Amino acid sequence: MTTELRRLRNYIDGEFRDAADGRTTEVVNPATGEVYATAPLSGSADVDSAMAAAEAAFPAWRDLVPGERQKALLKIADAVEARAEELIAAESENTGKPIGLTRSEEIPPMVDQIRFFAGAARLLEGRSAGEYMEGLTSIIRREPVGVCAQVAPWNYPMMMAVWKFAPALAAGNTVVLKPSDTTPASTVLLAEIIGSVVPKGVFNVVCGDRDTGRLMVEHETPAMASITGSVRAGMQVAETASKDLKRVHLELGGKAPVVVFDDSDIPKAVEDISVAGFFNAGQDCTAACRVLVHESIHDEFVTALAKAAADTKTGQPDDDDVLFGPLNNANQLAQVSGFIDRLPSHAKVEAGGHRVGDKGFFYAPTVVSGLKQDDEIIQKEVFGPVITVQRFTDEQQAVTYANGVEYALASSVWTKDHSRAMRMSKALDFGCVWINTHIPLVAEMPHGGFKKSGYGKDLSAYGFEDYTRIKHVMTSLD
Repeated sequence: MTTELRRLRNYIDGEFRDAADGRTTEVVNPATGEVYATAPLSGSADVDSAMAAAEAAFPAWRDLVPGERQKALLKIADAVEARAEELIAAESENTGKPIGLTRSEEIPPMVDQIRFFAGAARLLEGRSAGEYMEGLTSIIRREPVGVCAQVAPWNYPMMMAVWKFAPALAAGNTVVLKPSDTTPASTVLLAEIIGSVVPKGVFNVVCGDRDTGRLMVEHETPAMASITGSVRAGMQVAETASKDLKRVHLELGGKAPVVVFDDSDIPKAVEDISVAGFFNAGQDCTAACRVLVHESIHDEFVTALAKAAADTKTGQPDDDDVLFGPLNNANQLAQVSGFIDRLPSHAKVEAGGHRVGDKGFFYAPTVVSGLKQDDEIIQKEVFGPVITVQRFTDEQQAVTYANGVEYALASSVWTKDHSRAMRMSKALDFGCVWINTHIPLVAEMPHGGFKKSGYGKDLSAYGFEDYTRIKHVMTSLD
């Protein structure tokens, strides 16, 4: 018996459409490894249509008073909340994520983030008007940039879509959003929800692969390109966007150092770090993946972390006892496996280090010790349920090791010494430093990194301002 595949479609100018040339890609459920849907493989004609729709819708959306855009976003938030179970089902099938954790850990912050940006819509403000030259008054206008081309990743398809569209729409921009080719389903459902609230053309979804994303960034219409993805993808977007000087917003990879000092609460640190490292199968650019432990507690910590890994479960989405589901796709499984297969002889796998089962793309929670600073697994992003452990002797060495990678997104420090925590928070070259915790995010605070982790901020007023431009208006008083 053949099961009919679900048919996903683009959302352009207020209607669902197939790709203009009829091309599709297969969408795989990573928990089973089986194809369950098809999605458009969009080309230049589809991108042209979406950009034209967004461009046509921009003037009216821009000119709405902020309170009206706020009302629209609040309606979207209410609709997301009301249709949460549909979104959870789509996201779980997209990603293999545990249903219960998706319900508790993703829907509430998504709704909160949309509501935050709804409020931000009414705070488009500049400096106060004033006379800085005799007989002339200056004012500052903060305006939307225009059409935004946005590319979301596969690790948090729903939430990253929110991080993209909510600040852009709140500021008065229009959007063409491309989900990952492996996870389009929940974004297409979001398009239905958003499209029921905003005028046609304000929000558009174009499905496709990296070539589709390239066409969006190359297109002459967008004023801004925003991507969450790999360093390689971000560099390509920045290079392409530079040809016509588009604004670029990049949230890229991470290799978060977790610095554990000898006065830390070891049981609490182990419990919290293991969750922050393995949650979502480690497919998080802020994951607690690179632990640095003071030499005096190193062995005790490694033993406890290995036990925590062994006690952590991965499995099917409907299992309430699992912390995480599968890796997103076969290529990601091969990448994670490759890092472990290529470990140097001085490394030791303390837990895990293998695929789980032969159905889907599951990988065991893994802890690796005995590593050196220049080892591949220390320097490169694994993006899987793998935590590495290194030892350090003093504070300066901890800082040197922590900063000694090309990424600079997130980090954490574990100590009871307040002065040490403050010194470390200054010395760590990362966009976020958590102290005695790791991974909490709130809508009010910015998320974004330095170095090859990209530039621009998500969330917060800073993320909102990234989707605006500044205009000076000067008028004569005569």
